[in-house]
Amino acid sequence: MSQNNNNVNGASKKFFQPSRRLPTPGKATILAMGKAFPPQLVPQDRLVEGYIRDTNCQDLAIKEKLERLCKTTTVKTRYTVMSKEILDKYPELATEGTPTIKQRLEIANPAVVEMAKQASQACIKEWGRSTDEITHIVYVSSSEIRLPGGDLHLATELGLRSDIGRVMLYFLGCYGGVTGLRVAKDIAENNPGSRVLLTTSETTILGFRPPNNARPYDLVGAALFGDGAAAVIIGTEPIAGTESPFMELNFAIQQFLPGTKSVIDGRLTEEGINFKLGRDLPEKIQDNIDEFCKKLIAKSDQLDEAKYNDLFWAVHPGGPAILNRLENTLKLQSGKLDCSRRALMDFGNVSSNTIFYVMEYMREELKNKKDGGEEWGLALAFGPGITFEGILLRSL
Repeated sequence: MSQNNNNVNGASKKFFQPSRRLPTPGKATILAMGKAFPPQLVPQDRLVEGYIRDTNCQDLAIKEKLERLCKTTTVKTRYTVMSKEILDKYPELATEGTPTIKQRLEIANPAVVEMAKQASQACIKEWGRSTDEITHIVYVSSSEIRLPGGDLHLATELGLRSDIGRVMLYFLGCYGGVTGLRVAKDIAENNPGSRVLLTTSETTILGFRPPNNARPYDLVGAALFGDGAAAVIIGTEPIAGTESPFMELNFAIQQFLPGTKSVIDGRLTEEGINFKLGRDLPEKIQDNIDEFCKKLIAKSDQLDEAKYNDLFWAVHPGGPAILNRLENTLKLQSGKLDCSRRALMDFGNVSSNTIFYVMEYMREELKNKKDGGEEWGLALAFGPGITFEGILLRSL
């Protein structure tokens, strides 16, 4: 079902280059990035065989449905904490109706912190400064539950100072990464000289279970979601010659759609976390995305005449249907969502982390374009609520 992952963790490369555009004084910038994944790499064309075997499923109709879903997701590879060793130790995870929340948390809690640690170390290495200079940490996860939380465990593992300011954001789902950016931006801009480590880390362990016709979304999750972590360092007034800002967080907004809180529904039970996903989710996003984007663009007086195709787009790839509807509704040119589609193909939907994989690909794409490519762009994510998160970005 899986093969070992040896080379994907870390920063994309030693990424240091002078900014082509000067940062706006007082605005938060992204100074470095890192990512990490668990060791099990799962090719999509081998997932069905492994999942059906591991869950002891004998239903041919379920297998055929999962095969169809795996093809429509466009995912090619994913990474997962789940392994043969874990299932051998906890066979009850594959047994319908068994209370397993304790076992799941025994696996998930240390796993997400370990991935967050690896992503943070890669990010700090790219940044090139001492951990003593990190003043705040924002920790995002929908995959662990404990007190004290992962923020403290991560700070301890990284050897961060004991007076570091900590913020923990739990169970936001797919928009959590952009929420983390918004919170880190506010911290950085209101604390001159601060450097904020933002880390996201997710695993599907809490939701792993045998398929059941009464829970059709379980198969969507099995076909689409993956595990991993990401980290960025954010601050204002980058130090010339030492720090290399590549993206400015110009303005951020959040909005929920009244009357849609049941469209994405997640409940923690004794068997783990159960999700229900309304079929009208892509339609709800489609119906409201244009107004949301216009509101965000209006925050800059430099974009009065800007058209959507004048911008770059870093969109959380919740699934191909959402990307297709957004592309068609906003009349985006072919290729505008390539970074989102590439992240979905390479990693699946990794919940709050995925926006950072998109932004890493976007950094590469803009770097290789003449004159630095488009200056302005949008980062967008959607999740329970239905909640829209958006940031007006400026490429440096």
